[in-house]
Amino acid sequence: MVTIDTNRLEETFERYSQIGRTENDGLHRLALTDADREVRDAFVTDLEALDVDVRIDEIGNVFGRREGTDSSAAPVLIGSHLDSQPFGGRFDGQLGVLLALETLRALEDEGVDHRRPIEIVNWTNEEGARFKPALMGSGTFTGEFDVEETLDRTDAEGVTVEEALEEIGYRGNEPCEPREEYHAYLELHIEQGPKLEEDGLSVGIVEGVYGMSWLEATIYGDSDHAGPSPMHSRRDALVAAADVVTAVRRLSGRVADDVVTTVGELEVSPGSINVIPSAVTLTIDVRSYDDEVVGELVSHAERELENACRREGTEFDLEEIWRIPHTEFSETVREVALEAAAAVDAPHREIVSGAGHDASYVNEITETGMLFVPSVDGKTHNEAEYTEWEDVLEGAKVFAETTRRLAA
Repeated sequence: MVTIDTNRLEETFERYSQIGRTENDGLHRLALTDADREVRDAFVTDLEALDVDVRIDEIGNVFGRREGTDSSAAPVLIGSHLDSQPFGGRFDGQLGVLLALETLRALEDEGVDHRRPIEIVNWTNEEGARFKPALMGSGTFTGEFDVEETLDRTDAEGVTVEEALEEIGYRGNEPCEPREEYHAYLELHIEQGPKLEEDGLSVGIVEGVYGMSWLEATIYGDSDHAGPSPMHSRRDALVAAADVVTAVRRLSGRVADDVVTTVGELEVSPGSINVIPSAVTLTIDVRSYDDEVVGELVSHAERELENACRREGTEFDLEEIWRIPHTEFSETVREVALEAAAAVDAPHREIVSGAGHDASYVNEITETGMLFVPSVDGKTHNEAEYTEWEDVLEGAKVFAETTRRLAA
């Protein structure tokens, strides 16, 4: 087993957390912004201090490689992401990268030899907050997304991914694809839910991830003056949208017990206090561990749009902008993680994730596993996101030991 330097880990976490830190002790570090450049620079500097081989691919994924005793052996890949949600938390993504970094440091400290090379990675734009879709770096790396299409994606200001990469100096020369076959991939993340905390456990061994669909709907009505326009003749896009929002919420209990549904974005036009809204664009996020249920939810959402628009005399367009099937992680990697958790005496259980992660796409190309540590009150994607430090350390021990065993 390797020993985690708790003081060094905490210092590194606090140092990285200053980059993009908010007044409320959160993190605002959107992908490919100046803050993302700064944290990437810190990451590369820390990797170079370990004398590992650093490379950057054409969409900005950053890799560092510690060689093993058998250079021909398939490597173990570890890591997560450093970008954040708008005014999000300090633990989401960042913690996984820094525990992977600490694992490499601990192996170096103790002079531990491992047969397989170990590669660490920071994936580009996992969150999908600035550029859609989410999981962009891992999805492109594994062939789910086309490289040129990824580079052409734009943010709300019309800036392309390629332009943003050039601006921050992280448009690398390496092709965005695996250079070789990987033996396994391991990622640690905060749970982003309440189950581990409710059970009083420090570590979750993840069995799989929910499938999900993202929809974008635009409802079209007629703008008119809020005073003279009679109620009976109005075609109010926002009224129809409000019906859809509440209907989507009710879907969570209709199809299956594990279903979660969310309307996360709402854009109203023309957006004046005394003008009837003529257009509303909204997003719908539906999730379940059952892919057939996800498909049913998409159909239900479309019917709810039809019904709401019929009542209000409006029309709509609907586009599915992202679909990802549920993920079942490698039983082999999960068994190694369970053995590692028992070996370091960390309180743990198996768990299913409701949130998508880079591991979902990497699972398509290699044996993949995930570890969770608890989220206090289940809060995430906001500044109140927090994980108790003793749970972080338990997770670090399990992660390092699982990595060591996989690389052996």
